[in-house]
Amino acid sequence: MSDRDDPVTIGRRVQQMRSERGLTQRQLAEPAYTPAYISTLEAGRVRPSDEALRHIAERLGIAYDELVTGRPARLATDLRLRLTEAQRTLAGGEAEQAAEQYAALLAEAEGHELVDVQAVALLGLGECALDTGELAAARQYFERTEHALADVPLPARVPALRGRAVSHYLAGELRYAVYLLESALDELNRGGLHDPDALLLLYASIIGPYMDMGAQARAAQAAEFALALAPRSGNPALVARMHRSVARTLLAEGRLAEADASLAKAAELYRTLQIRTELANCHWMRGYVCAQNGELDRAEAELRQALDMLCAGRAALYSSQVAVELADVLHRRGKSDEAAALLHDMLSDALGPERGALHSAAAHRLLGIIAEDAGDTEAAEEHYVRALSMLERAGAAGDLADLCRLLGDLLRRTGRVEAALDAYRTGLGHRTAPGTTTLGPAPAAPPV
Repeated sequence: MSDRDDPVTIGRRVQQMRSERGLTQRQLAEPAYTPAYISTLEAGRVRPSDEALRHIAERLGIAYDELVTGRPARLATDLRLRLTEAQRTLAGGEAEQAAEQYAALLAEAEGHELVDVQAVALLGLGECALDTGELAAARQYFERTEHALADVPLPARVPALRGRAVSHYLAGELRYAVYLLESALDELNRGGLHDPDALLLLYASIIGPYMDMGAQARAAQAAEFALALAPRSGNPALVARMHRSVARTLLAEGRLAEADASLAKAAELYRTLQIRTELANCHWMRGYVCAQNGELDRAEAELRQALDMLCAGRAALYSSQVAVELADVLHRRGKSDEAAALLHDMLSDALGPERGALHSAAAHRLLGIIAEDAGDTEAAEEHYVRALSMLERAGAAGDLADLCRLLGDLLRRTGRVEAALDAYRTGLGHRTAPGTTTLGPAPAAPPV
């Protein structure tokens, strides 16, 4: 039961506000009502009409909504202003500080039963947890967001669904991540829900899982779809900052509706910043394709652009994925020392078995190749074994087969034939043809 429907709650609120203002029941009632009516209302024995409540609100000097809900008139607008502040903080790469802001907002929104604010705060907490690598916590926040938005159309739920899929992907659960993203894409496209932002987020997010599963053709197609859907924005951060400043002045002047509108524009632009971060995946894909075609200079340029699109300190796991691909290109271009330094930085700062397991394995694989090229077989074997354990847990069959071949060749060259045969047998058990997976039909295509 809402406060509006509960005469006892409203009666108690009217009595409290009247007493705080030093008004008598007669002063509150006149000229339209009697003191007896106010007494009965305050006792919770009558359900007041909207007309009566508007009269009482006017006599108390407050907004009608504040009287019937108990929420200050400026509360919703103030919370939206603080939400855009938290979005700005997160967009600037300060995930831990943003998480504190979102947590405070969530507690306040729950106290006032503001479901829409709760959903935005939960989504923000999920994004913060992704940035800091707390994947289990991120998944829980995204699940709670989806639950809060259960009754809204799918496009509005896509950011939370995408976040949950990414958290599974970064934890090495590739097939489930692809299932979530493809199911959402299929529902949007087949149902005619062609929301460009929602589609863009999904296509950009599915590139990584596709590539790690060996589905390069699907990854390339997803990248083309994403780039075709990408909105054009000059400097969204600057425009968002302007809208936040405008909202503050409007708020100070009591123009709440206009302030809300300005804050809504700011929030949308900060979401666009997140989308632009996702577009780095598309440049990453282009770089990968160029590398496969032997266009190493162009591949390096595309991958460096992908890294530049990620704000400094923002989305460390995502930037690490791109850095591994860039290191491979650098090694192939003869810049092995630069490649190794880049990989060691990534492994020490962001990657690990529980945080980006597949790209951590790829980093160790490449470090093994670099060490083997330099004649350091002991270090090479150590890196290969580390990568092997990570890939076995993640179930990345194609990568695992390739790594077993590398390890087997190394063991054979160092005279350990039986160990080499064991490595080869392990690889044969996971053998897949390049570019193939056990995925079902591709999701329906968007109207681009």
